[in-house]
Amino acid sequence: MQRPKVLMTNPSIPQVAFDILERQCEVIRTKDYTRASILEKAAGVDALFWATSQKLDAEILDKAGPQMKTVGTMSAGVNHIDVPELKKRGVKLGNTTGVLNDAVADIAVLLALGASRRLHEGRLKIEKNEWTPGLTWMLGKDIVGSTVGIVGLGGIGQAIVKRLKGFSVGKFLYTGHREKPEGTDLGCTFVSLDTLVKESDFVIVSCPLTSETKLMFNDGIFGKMKSSAVFVNISRGDVVDQDALVRALKGGKIFAAGLDVMTPEPLPPDNELAKLPNVVLIPHLGSATENTRNAMAELTAQNILRGLGGEEMFTPVC
Repeated sequence: MQRPKVLMTNPSIPQVAFDILERQCEVIRTKDYTRASILEKAAGVDALFWATSQKLDAEILDKAGPQMKTVGTMSAGVNHIDVPELKKRGVKLGNTTGVLNDAVADIAVLLALGASRRLHEGRLKIEKNEWTPGLTWMLGKDIVGSTVGIVGLGGIGQAIVKRLKGFSVGKFLYTGHREKPEGTDLGCTFVSLDTLVKESDFVIVSCPLTSETKLMFNDGIFGKMKSSAVFVNISRGDVVDQDALVRALKGGKIFAAGLDVMTPEPLPPDNELAKLPNVVLIPHLGSATENTRNAMAELTAQNILRGLGGEEMFTPVC
């Protein structure tokens, strides 16, 4: 019996995924994660192990062929995948929701603290030999007693709240499509986006990128935030109008920002965002721990095997 073919779209996928799939499948490897490399190898495969920011769309599905009915993406977000097109073709899709919650929540806390305590700006003072200690020098913002607003109280948002409770936060607000029982259990208050941005000292974005949330944080929203507010984004860069964010940071409309995601990625070093002292930037490291990436790779492989076997995936999207 012929073994199903699985295309691994990134040579740096953790080895655990190859080990799992090679027991039952013919594993095909791309030379890199580029679109050209994927298209070169896609023809005739039965499943795609999607581990790239490249768009999975009709062109790649056509290249793979009608027998390709299973996709596992090594990500929680699926904004880089044409989900309606997959549904139209009856292709199963599974993601890695859940297993990266803790690692991403850790990064959110790191960025909130780093931005509020002027981490990048402090480093610049040392590099420029401008360290001039004084009782009112380089004062930051306290998280203790503050109001923290979470935009998107999913698994990651809930993990962020659980961590920040240890910092004696005064109040947690959250917004989304609807009030959640998990929010009540965590002692959070459900509010509108307008109320959240007006009242929060820290605004942390952990919602998925959709047509509804794209460019949600714009000039109007930043204009409603406190001038002392700290903005943190661990979602996707396109949730934010980045030019509007730069204007808000340069104009003192908000105090600081901590970003794990931005537009474009990789961010050019001469980008205006990279020149601002009141921004802490890290290069999309949310899930970048060894244990987390291994767990993501393993879950993706298991989702693919279940999809190929006609079973429901462990974490199905469609």
